Amino acid sequence: MSETRIWYQSFVDPVEQANYIQQLQQALNRFADPGFEFVVQGLSPPDTGLHALTEFRCAAQTIKNALKAQEEEYDAFVIGHFQEPGLSEIKACLSIPVIGLGEANMLMACNYGEKIGLITINPIFIPWHEKQIRTMGLSQRVVSVRAVNFQVDEFDAAFADEAIYQRIKDQFVDEMRSLADSQVEVVIPAGGLPMLLLAREQSLVIDEMVVLNGIALVAKYTEMMLKLHRLTGLGVSRKAQFKSPSAEVLEEFSGLWAPAY
Repeated sequence: MSETRIWYQSFVDPVEQANYIQQLQQALNRFADPGFEFVVQGLSPPDTGLHALTEFRCAAQTIKNALKAQEEEYDAFVIGHFQEPGLSEIKACLSIPVIGLGEANMLMACNYGEKIGLITINPIFIPWHEKQIRTMGLSQRVVSVRAVNFQVDEFDAAFADEAIYQRIKDQFVDEMRSLADSQVEVVIPAGGLPMLLLAREQSLVIDEMVVLNGIALVAKYTEMMLKLHRLTGLGVSRKAQFKSPSAEVLEEFSGLWAPAY
């Protein structure tokens, strides 16, 4: 077993969306530096409801799994879901580095261009992403959020069916080109599914807009945060937003929720 283990929390079911889970694990194995091991975990039931209530339910499951990851001595925890519900709560609970797929990608995108655009998997998530952008204080950098209109199972099928892949890719490219009027320079496919699906296109550039490989990026970002944690000993501030919960608060939470998987 590798010296450093990283719990990578996907929001899909390992059986129902097996194509994606297998491809994701293989990609993370390729991206990982020697000595780092990403362990992909799924959620059951998966996040296929495309609704705020589903995101809330998945957040509770993910917080439960994050606590389990720390108990099992994982070295870091990744929320591999762009909406990253529960991110703040998990950062407050864990002493190990906690990385969100959306946060890492939007922060790192600032290195690749001045103006950034998101293409999410379904229009229902546009308001969610706009709230993420405001919360991160990136409204002047992430200037546009657009959407394709697909379901989770369609993305999963695209990993094995070239015709479905091409249909999804064509829609993404059309939406990317629609960002030209916003002077966008960097495009982020806002979701683990489209990120991994489009990663087969090496060095993807559409009309001079750079398209990030978000899975490779979050893997390297996680390794960087772990290395910095070990070099400096610093973690998140406990002054306000990420103040640690008491033992009583943790016990109350653990008693309310059934095991996540």
